[in-house]
Amino acid sequence: MPEPEIRDNPSAHRFELKIGDKVAAYAEYNVLSHALLFTHTEVLPEFEGAGHGSRLAKFALDAVRSRGLKAIPACQFIAGYIRKHAEYHDLVADEHRRAYHI
Repeated sequence: MPEPEIRDNPSAHRFELKIGDKVAAYAEYNVLSHALLFTHTEVLPEFEGAGHGSRLAKFALDAVRSRGLKAIPACQFIAGYIRKHAEYHDLVADEHRRAYHI
């Protein structure tokens, strides 16, 4: 199986993890002036259980940090990933932490 490739697809408003020529997972977002609002993350069934969702979340959150933005994790997968990885807690603004249990 080829190595996963992860990239931002701004025209589709999502980060994508591709294996070969197939999108295996994606994290959708809306662009705000100060943040990326994550709305939905999905790993296609045939690619579940291989850690692709976590790889994708890490890539997306690292992109948020490199852009100097905040993350608003309305998507439960992204919120859960941030809860488990304290190094990303600072990406969630104080006013959003309580709402997403960060």
